[in-house]
Amino acid sequence: MPRESTSTPREAQFSLAEPKPPLGSAEDLVLRYLGAFGPAGVADAQEWSGLSGLAPAFAALRDRLTIFTDERGRECFDLPGAPRPDPATPAPARYLPEFDNLMLGHADRTRLIAEKHRRHLTTKNLRVNAIALNDGEACATWSVKRSAKAATLELAPFERLAKRALAELEAEALTLLEATETAAKLAFAVAPQPR
Repeated sequence: MPRESTSTPREAQFSLAEPKPPLGSAEDLVLRYLGAFGPAGVADAQEWSGLSGLAPAFAALRDRLTIFTDERGRECFDLPGAPRPDPATPAPARYLPEFDNLMLGHADRTRLIAEKHRRHLTTKNLRVNAIALNDGEACATWSVKRSAKAATLELAPFERLAKRALAELEAEALTLLEATETAAKLAFAVAPQPR
């Protein structure tokens, strides 16, 4: 019986991998995390990094960070001078790819996705879906269907979306397709919306 091309050949040569360079201090990791995802708490950084015990690093940096208290009374930290738009500022429609760090970078994801919709974030085999954002909040999953002549971004909303939201999502979808697809015809489609 022939061996499959994905198997290791019988004559395979193996060697030890080079040692990894040092990652730097826990404080460096926290600063880099906050540069991307702040304001955030200790639990958020631990969820993102997969490391436990980051509280001492946050404590060591406390005098160098801006500290907030969120709606639930938890401390959140950020870099001084980091951009923090007014909460009333509308966020543009955006499409995040599968396994995007924005969706995975927090222990408490309720700023991005309502708890009732969190089940849409992953598949049964734990693949993290591509997510569409409307006004900074996850509102749908999305995928691109391709044929020889067309590329269609298909949106699957978690709940009924307003016409304005759909118009903004369509405009952003077509911008994304223009940048990534070579098909002659680009289109936007919405799966039947929940009532």
